[in-house]
Amino acid sequence: MIPLKDDNPAERLPLVTIALVALNVAAYWWQVTGVGLEASVFRGGTIPFEILTFQDIDERDLVAPPLTILTGMFLHGSVAHIGANMLTLWIFGNNVEDALGRVRYAVFYLLAGIAAALSQVVASGLSGDRAAIETPMVGASGAIAGVLAAYLLLFPRHRILTFIVPIWFVRIPAGLFIAFWFGGQVLNAILGSAPGVAVFAHIGGFVAGWLLLRWIGRRRTWRARRVSW
Repeated sequence: MIPLKDDNPAERLPLVTIALVALNVAAYWWQVTGVGLEASVFRGGTIPFEILTFQDIDERDLVAPPLTILTGMFLHGSVAHIGANMLTLWIFGNNVEDALGRVRYAVFYLLAGIAAALSQVVASGLSGDRAAIETPMVGASGAIAGVLAAYLLLFPRHRILTFIVPIWFVRIPAGLFIAFWFGGQVLNAILGSAPGVAVFAHIGGFVAGWLLLRWIGRRRTWRARRVSW
C-alpha cells in the first residue's frame, strides 16, 4: 500500500515539515554527488557496534558515534528509499505539525527518530549477529513512524487515498491504514521476513511517537476538525 494524499488540509504552512524534507533531499544530494552513496552510509549512518562500544569503524565518520544517531536520520540508501519516506512525511507530517505547533513538532520528530535508532541498536545487539551489529542504519522512517502514531491518535477518521498494487486506488480511514502498516512491521519482526529493513526502528519510533504525543501535548489553540463518513 502506498499513501498518495489525505483529505486533511493543513491550517498553517508546515514550515518544519518543509524544512525536514529539504534537509533530507539536500543530504541525499550530498550523498550522491559528494562522497558516494555507499561511503556516505558508512560515514554517517547509525552503526550499532559504534553506538554500543563508542568506537569508530571508519575513522572518517562525519561525527562521533553517538551523534551518528542524528546524521543517520537524514541519510538514505536509494532514490526509492528517500522518495517513499518524504512522500509519507509530507502527507502525515503537516497535520501533526498543525496540532503540535512547530517547536513541539520539531522536538517530537527528533526524539522519535532517536528512540527508533536506539530500538534498532538494542535489537541488533541482542541478536548476537555480527553482520547486523556492523550494518549501518539510515533513513527517516523511524522518526516518520512516530509521526504516523501521532496521526493515528489525532486523525484516525480522516481518509487516505491509497494505491494498492497492482491497480487499485482506494480511500481508507487513516486509523485502518496506519494499523495495517504497524501490524506489518510487527509481523516482519516476528518472522524475520524483511531482511535489510530496520523494522525494530519502525516499531520503536511508532511506540515512542504514541507516548511522546501524550507527553508533549498539542498547541493550545488547536482544535480537531470533525469528520463524517
